[in-house]
Amino acid sequence: MRQNLQNGVRLRPVDLARGHGLSTQAVRNYEEAGVLPAAGRTPHGYRIYTSLHAGALDAFLALVPGHGHQAATSIMRAVNQGALEEAFGLIDEGHAQLLDDRRTLQAVEGALRDLGPAAIPGPGSGSGSGGTFIGPLAGRLGIRPATLRKWERAGLVSPRRDPRTGYRVYSEADVRDALLAHQLRRGGYLLEQIAPLIAQVRAAGGLEPLEAALRDWRGRLSARGRALLAGAAELEGYLRERG
Repeated sequence: MRQNLQNGVRLRPVDLARGHGLSTQAVRNYEEAGVLPAAGRTPHGYRIYTSLHAGALDAFLALVPGHGHQAATSIMRAVNQGALEEAFGLIDEGHAQLLDDRRTLQAVEGALRDLGPAAIPGPGSGSGSGGTFIGPLAGRLGIRPATLRKWERAGLVSPRRDPRTGYRVYSEADVRDALLAHQLRRGGYLLEQIAPLIAQVRAAGGLEPLEAALRDWRGRLSARGRALLAGAAELEGYLRERG
């Protein structure tokens, strides 16, 4: 919208809202949140917006797909407060998170490569004499034991019970399933999406069921990368306009 406006053109809240497919209340909310710089006022107290506010809204809406609503709000608030180093730091965090997620995907792919057909348990298998307990496994994954119990109820892991103590005992296959579930959760997958994947891997003796999920994951990471670039371009335009 900004490119169609001249500096100094006055916009009503409804003009700014319609130009961005928003409600006037949303525009007011964004101003109150610091996404937009403070609006001028008429003698009667009505808000006056300009091309600068349109540029701020353009930048914010472009930042959201890559950074998320909360981070995009924090970035714009920092910019409008003149705290550019804080804004740039938040942007850096978004790129660092994307890089971390890419490494997570690579770790998942590495874990899958280690799951050869002979190592994949069939239904009811994986209860050998060795194993690890819930506390050490939760610590290894950096999660709470309650999370592992939740995964068990969802069918992601199937530990056996020690006949003497009743404690859960996780075999090597269970540990691999837990690691795979943990990595997929970090990739944004829900338990109900992960459970059938793991079940199919066990039953089919192969990793083909995960190939589509991994392709989708890679595609979403690429989309986020492009969204980060688009958001940065819009923000740079807004920074130039602010002077």
